[in-house]
Amino acid sequence: MNAYLILEDGSKFQGKAFGSIKEESGEVVFNTSMTGYQEIFTDYSYTGQILVMTYPMIGNYGINKLDVESAKPAISGLIVREYCRKPSNWKNEMDLETYLKQNDIMGIEGIDTRKLVKYLRDKGTMNSLITTDISNYDSIVERLRSEDISKKNYTKDVSTKEVYRLEGNGPRIAVMDFGLKLNILRILKSYDCDITVFPYNTKAEEILKGGFDGVFLSNGPGNPENLLESVENIKKLLNYKPMFGICMGHQLLSMANGAKTYKLKFGHRGGNHPVKDLQTNKVYITSQNHGYAVDEQSIDHKQIIVTHRNLNDGTIEGIKHKFLPIFSVQFHPEASPGPMQSKYLFEQFLSYINCKEKAV
Repeated sequence: MNAYLILEDGSKFQGKAFGSIKEESGEVVFNTSMTGYQEIFTDYSYTGQILVMTYPMIGNYGINKLDVESAKPAISGLIVREYCRKPSNWKNEMDLETYLKQNDIMGIEGIDTRKLVKYLRDKGTMNSLITTDISNYDSIVERLRSEDISKKNYTKDVSTKEVYRLEGNGPRIAVMDFGLKLNILRILKSYDCDITVFPYNTKAEEILKGGFDGVFLSNGPGNPENLLESVENIKKLLNYKPMFGICMGHQLLSMANGAKTYKLKFGHRGGNHPVKDLQTNKVYITSQNHGYAVDEQSIDHKQIIVTHRNLNDGTIEGIKHKFLPIFSVQFHPEASPGPMQSKYLFEQFLSYINCKEKAV
């Protein structure tokens, strides 16, 4: 069956449908990772997005229950050059199309993804729709142009609804869930942390009364400007506990310290982004998934140090406070998928908690 990706500027890309046959809209974005598609599909930061994979064949090692980052897939739709119908891997439990059907997600194969990604790099990410019916093409384009996806708050849909605990014998960590990846919890558990996960809109007073040793701010989807309530709660926590933020957590922590954010033209999504640690002059290959960045002109440099920088476009990839034990990074040190070179940041967080290292 023919299927189409329609962009808000009126552009159209044709392929063949697989998975669940439906019509779905979302922001079209691309990921440059060569492996790890299952972890990518289940990263809640992709909520509300139609994903284009740049690697030409997807589905070649199937789907399994172990390599997931959330309870269900986050993507609204999937665009690939070639869908592999015969996966081969010892962990494989089902093929990609079965997985998409089970989760009511439509895929399109046969699109020239190189052409599409080059187009998105030139024009920027935009609202889009996947469908098998283009009889009402003009009205589709009009609807896409009229919808402001930056105003949508996806966090309330993906954050935990209830507080839950993962017991351990180490430091007691309060995790604010804005769209949490499971590998963050796995890494914290590997250090035997006692973890309590809170909904994204939990009041600061509730966290403070828990007597935790540190606060972790997770990744998550969408525009950080839609979470001003969370920013106010983070402000109230700044002077009390060591704090570490990743991705959305980085943006919210920066905003709590007076900075502003802005939307990137096409975002950073993939497992191969070079980032320089400005404190050590080391360069790390990082996993990334974000469409927004912190505006450097808005940072109070009397209070905040820029610690990491993206070597592709120079954007801020990390900050820390000069006088308080709080810091954050825009990339994903927990990887999944991607390299684990930046795991040292979790150890830095724990060293702050254990008072072995002070902010400078």
